[in-house]
Amino acid sequence: MTLRIAWGITGCGDYLKESLEIMKEVTREHDLEVRVFLSQAGEMVVKWYKLFNDLKSSFPRTFVEKSPNIPFLAGDLQLGKYDFLLILPSTSNTVGKIAAGISDTLLSNAAALAMKAKVPVYIFPADQREGEITTDLPGGKKLTLTMRDIDIEAVDKLRKMHGITVMGHPDEIREIVKKHIEGKRSSWI
Repeated sequence: MTLRIAWGITGCGDYLKESLEIMKEVTREHDLEVRVFLSQAGEMVVKWYKLFNDLKSSFPRTFVEKSPNIPFLAGDLQLGKYDFLLILPSTSNTVGKIAAGISDTLLSNAAALAMKAKVPVYIFPADQREGEITTDLPGGKKLTLTMRDIDIEAVDKLRKMHGITVMGHPDEIREIVKKHIEGKRSSWI
């Protein structure tokens, strides 16, 4: 009764290290089967933050986007090979595409087809509240960013979409995993 998770990582560096640490922790705690799918920008950012080796050693089944259908994630989601799709963390670009119904990348395509197949999609957009955020850059420097109205509007649109849950913080994955494990247990009874 293993929980199978497709974890998508976009080119967002905000909360990237925290997301990796949380995913390693919940995978150890619950013996999850996690496959990681990096967007092309995700691979670049994971390497820029010097987290690629840690990611690959912690999650050996890590794949990098070659096209919207390679690796074959969307089809596997539709076939029920994963309990849910997690996009953590997500850029405003990926959020905007999903909110607009554009599925021209591996992760936006996976989200669209998962929703059609009623596979839950959980997404953590770094840019989701008005105002400024301070993020950590590689090497420890801080960067303050001002959120754009258009990005906030896209997140609000996601919140209204059936089949998508917008996470407020990466820590929420702990409760999401517990909920899905309990759901699997009750379906076996």
